[in-house]
Amino acid sequence: MDVGVIGLGRMGRGMVQSLVRGGHRVRVWNRTASAADGLDGVTVVHSAADAFTGDAAITMLADDAALRSVIVEGGLLDSGTRPGLHLSMSTISVALAQELTAIHERAGVPYIAAPVFGRPDVAQNGALNIVVAGDPSVIAKAQPLLDALGTKTWPFGTQPYRANAVKLAGNFMLIAAIEAMGEAAAFAEGHGVASADLLDLLTNTLFASPVYKGYGASIAAGRYEPPGFGLRLGLKDIGLALAASGQAGVPMPFASVLRDTLIDAVSHGDGDKDLAALALVSARRSGR
Repeated sequence: MDVGVIGLGRMGRGMVQSLVRGGHRVRVWNRTASAADGLDGVTVVHSAADAFTGDAAITMLADDAALRSVIVEGGLLDSGTRPGLHLSMSTISVALAQELTAIHERAGVPYIAAPVFGRPDVAQNGALNIVVAGDPSVIAKAQPLLDALGTKTWPFGTQPYRANAVKLAGNFMLIAAIEAMGEAAAFAEGHGVASADLLDLLTNTLFASPVYKGYGASIAAGRYEPPGFGLRLGLKDIGLALAASGQAGVPMPFASVLRDTLIDAVSHGDGDKDLAALALVSARRSGR
């Protein structure tokens, strides 16, 4: 397929490499052009409009503001040349996803949401888990791209915003797991037990899953850089989850606790570290 990719952050770069490896013709655009340096097999274009064409366009941008700036305020849906479909893969708010659905319907551009679970190395290996929602016929057209990017596509209905709700729910659970490990590690240290020993035991027995094992190993080793999932982005996602919970009338009291702990971490200079650095807050609060 002829696909344009808008957004070349850590995830976007890895995804582009998987698309090229899958045999797709890929055009890329990023606000900072140097982000495309070192990417082989792609065509670098000079504007977002040049990427928003072809069989499909993929957006993988950092937040609501970036996506709104490029797609809505940038007038891409008003241009003469538009893509066969828009595949929105960013982690964005439920409210913006609903707005984008309506805007695309008016413009006559097929739109589906397909946020992903996985870190940059997983994206580069084409092994993401992709949550998708939208018109089944549009999803079917996008499937060759989804197959190049991930090991499995998880469908969640015909309303695109539902995929974004699932993504936020998953990130909430991930961040809650890291907070639990950070508190447990500080608790163990307070009783003379090495946190690395505790986490080695628990992540290989009761909590032997990728999130616990991966982030547990990072906490045990004090390895917080380079970030796979930045802590500041985690704060953004918890904020989006809380906004969506209010929209649906669903209390999420622990999400409020996580937000405050993430703010604590950012305020102490850890915002650009990996999300595992959330454990430093518990260590600091316990005087360690």
